[in-house]
Amino acid sequence: MCLGISLAMAVTPARYVTSGFYRVHLWVIMGLATFGGLMIYSSMSAAEAPAYLKPQLYLAIAIAVVSYIGAVIWMYEASRAGVAALLIVSLLSLVAMLAAVLKLSAAMIAWQMLDRITGSFVVGLVTTAMLLGHWYLNTPGMRLEPLRQLLILLALAILLRMLFSGAGLIATYAVADSAPPLTQSWIAFLSLRWIAGLLATLGLTWLTWLTLKIPNTQSATGILYAGVILALIGELTSQLMSAQNPFPL
Repeated sequence: MCLGISLAMAVTPARYVTSGFYRVHLWVIMGLATFGGLMIYSSMSAAEAPAYLKPQLYLAIAIAVVSYIGAVIWMYEASRAGVAALLIVSLLSLVAMLAAVLKLSAAMIAWQMLDRITGSFVVGLVTTAMLLGHWYLNTPGMRLEPLRQLLILLALAILLRMLFSGAGLIATYAVADSAPPLTQSWIAFLSLRWIAGLLATLGLTWLTWLTLKIPNTQSATGILYAGVILALIGELTSQLMSAQNPFPL
């Protein structure tokens, strides 16, 4: 999520959005990184803790520190340096993802990284769009172009995620030796993943776009809030289904 939110904020044009949006939500990223670091630290005490947890802990600390520095930079409205801080957070988040899959084969590293990146884009973009929608309630005079831009990127991210998840599903049954049986529970989870996490989220993105034509940013924000919930349900279901499968779903 840190990767998706930081990149989404980095591409949001600062000339149309007040600096407080970036400052406040860098604190959100700092909180996410701090919580993630605490979870990693608590997992390191286990007897069979994987070796990559230690570098991930250092990276989580680095993300939290850079996020705090970036928030201070945006306090002084230094937009270029602030965007640079967001890009550094994105890079650190990407490296933290990579640390967890380095021991896999080259092909599986590509699959796992694409899974993490595309999932982060969907969750990060819909969350940032929802947060920006809330910001219009604080600053109603802002132009709508930044939110429309995020909606376009979100739609593209969902379509990309659909292509990747579809490829993973095909590979699971075409290549994998131990493909899961098509039981009722499996089909139910697969339907939840696709209908809630992808199709419904894409539909809500389109409804938000139409709502901005009125324009009504308050209603658009409510729709995006529902989109965040559906996207999280879809991605959590995907992780649950992919846990025992060689290919992400």
